[in-house]
Amino acid sequence: MSGERSSGRRPRPPRRDTPTRRDTPSRRDSVKPGARPNERVVHGIHPVRELLRAARPVQEIVIAEARGGSGPVADIVALAAAAGVPVRQAGPGELERLAPGAVHQGVVAIAPPFPLVDVDRLLAHAAASGRPPLLVAVDGVTDPHNLGSIARTAEAVGAHGLVLPDRRSAPITPVVEKAAAGALAHLPVAGVTNLARTLVELGRAGVWSIGLDGDAPATLGGHPLAAGAVVLVIGAEGDGLSRLVRERCDALVRLPMHGQVGSLNASVAAGVALYTLLAARDAHGEVGEGGAVVT
Repeated sequence: MSGERSSGRRPRPPRRDTPTRRDTPSRRDSVKPGARPNERVVHGIHPVRELLRAARPVQEIVIAEARGGSGPVADIVALAAAAGVPVRQAGPGELERLAPGAVHQGVVAIAPPFPLVDVDRLLAHAAASGRPPLLVAVDGVTDPHNLGSIARTAEAVGAHGLVLPDRRSAPITPVVEKAAAGALAHLPVAGVTNLARTLVELGRAGVWSIGLDGDAPATLGGHPLAAGAVVLVIGAEGDGLSRLVRERCDALVRLPMHGQVGSLNASVAAGVALYTLLAARDAHGEVGEGGAVVT
């Protein structure tokens, strides 16, 4: 026991962090082991190349000495040179330190923390596109590979942003960015405290919320809300949507299942639903350009 005397007062509880603005890096912004504070490591050819293509801030590119200077690596070097981003080569030990255990493909970028925005920014992005808002919200999707795959498909169909709750969701990490294959360099992500309340606010802004629910009587195909301004809400595998989020959705729909397997992976379900919504929008005059390329 120490020789200090007690004052008789109860100790003050530790101060909580001051809330941060949503358009600045928040407590959810992940720093990969090996990165310094206020930095993140982005690994993999596609994510690093798309960071540069999207003119996102990048501090440095590190390329494995064993990588050749042709193909996609040459593209990365050229993009970095055009943006004034320094590029250096390093041995396998340093790449492993920066991205431990990751399939980094010999290419790593050091960048600022992932920038979360607010929902108003997503709506402004939609308004600038001249198309009705198409947003994707996740509720309880905690697997980073699923989250990255959802983001990849959302960007591919032209969605205007991803809505990510503070709780019951995976944060944006290097694993998520790798699974998204560069899509998160182009897809804005809004961090929200309360997803149910956010759906209500989006409804006031004229955006209908459609939740995927395997027990819903209605199907997504041909739904009257499918071609308009919508936010598609994806629930967790197994548990589905939380009670409050389900209650706040304007419509609950299911995907038709004719096989023996009774459910789909969350990212697969999101992909099917997003392309169903895209087809509905195309049928109402929003004809897209280009075709899918599997990589």
